[in-house]
This record gives sequence, structure tokens and C-alpha cells, in this order.
Amino acid sequence: MTFKPAHLLVVLFAAAAIPAFAQNVAVVNGKAIPSSQADMMIQQMTAQNGQKETPELRKMVNEELINREVMVQEAEKQGLANNTDVKGQLAIARQSILIRALAANYIKKNPVSDADVTAEYNKFKAAAGDKEYHAQHILVDSEQSAKDIIAQLKAGKKFEDLAKQSKDPGSADKGGDLGWANPSSFVPEFGAALKALKPGQVTDVPVKTQFGWHVIKMLEVRPAKIPTLAEVKPQITEALQQKKLQAYEQTLRASAKVQ
Repeated sequence: MTFKPAHLLVVLFAAAAIPAFAQNVAVVNGKAIPSSQADMMIQQMTAQNGQKETPELRKMVNEELINREVMVQEAEKQGLANNTDVKGQLAIARQSILIRALAANYIKKNPVSDADVTAEYNKFKAAAGDKEYHAQHILVDSEQSAKDIIAQLKAGKKFEDLAKQSKDPGSADKGGDLGWANPSSFVPEFGAALKALKPGQVTDVPVKTQFGWHVIKMLEVRPAKIPTLAEVKPQITEALQQKKLQAYEQTLRASAKVQ
């Protein structure tokens, strides 16, 4: 089959036009909405909400983009883009987008290695130790008050009753119960005193920390349940990425000329 020159031009023009049209969601009042915007929105939705891309989802996104473009055009028609507050918000939004892009690009070029994650996990295991402790405590403002509580306990008073006067709002109503915890979860002075106690034992002298004076009673001790590397790898990776970004930010700030 052969085409006449005129017919051939029509066919070629139509073939060339199809991809260009396919790249747009729609054209609103002469302004095209590229399909890349829909792709980006769908990618975000599937990543955040676990949704699967479907024709229905794409249709919904396309309609949303058209509605947005209509509203944006009307806002610009009314001159709202020149509003001082709007300009400020747009500038902040632009900053946020660029900062996220910069951070993602930096992490892509400077990824956290498996060796880094393993080293951090080993430090976590060492700090956590091999035991967990279930204890009670009473927090007061002065050393003398703590000594009086210890004397009352030796005289037979119940720890749970005396704990009602504790200054720790999280445990006072629970008889001073702190639940199961690792010593590293507490400030160093408290953690050290905790590890020195045996089940059923109460501190002979008050323990001073930045929060006040503590009377501590050990209830139970058990082997620590430490999560595996695989279980905490995502959290460790994210934490190390944040450290990298903080260091990067500090480097940039140090090299910047701030007047």
C-alpha cells in the first residue's frame, strides 16, 4: 500500500501528536497539566498509604489535578499570588522542597553502610546489657525527706503507700512502679543504683539525680530481650541518616557567610 504525499503528511502529523497529548493529564484554559504530576502524586500515595495504582486511582488523581489547576488559575486571576503572606508561604514551601531534595541527594551519595548499622547495633547491645529490671521508686525534693522514707520502710510501712507522695507524676499513682526497663533508659546515677540492688532490696541511702532524691526498690530481674539486627535495622539506618544530615548541615553553616 502506498500513500499520497498529502495523506502521508497527515498520518505523520497524527502519529507525532499522540505522544505529546499522552504526556498531559489535560489542558485547562490553554495550560497543560503534565502527566508527570499525576505520576508523582500516585507515587507519593502508594508509598505513604500502601495504595495500589489502579485505573480508578489514576482517574481520581487526574480529576484532583484538574480541580487544583482551575483553583490556582482563579487565585492568580484575583492577584493572590502577589499577596505578601502568600508570597511568604510560597517561599517557605519552596525552601522545604529544595531542602528535602538536597537531603535525599546527599544520602544517595553518602549512604549508610551495613557496617555502620552493625557497629551501631553492637553499641546498642553493649549499652543495653544482658538484664532488665522491674523496680519502684519514690522521688522527693530533699535528701532528708528520702531518708525519712527509708526509715519508714524499715519500720514496716508499705512502699506503695509512701509512693503517693512521689514527685514523679508517671509512677506516683502506680505505687512507684517503673515497669520493666534497661538501666540505660535512666540517668547514669539511677541506672547504677538499680543494677546494685537485688530483688526485694531497697536502697540504703537516697540516690541523687538531676530530678531530685530517689528511694528505689528492686522487684524482679530477668534476661534482657534484645531485638535482632534485622528487627531494628530500619530505625538504626534512619537514625544514622539523620546524624549524617545534621553533620552536613553544620558543615554548610560553618562555611556560610552569615552577617
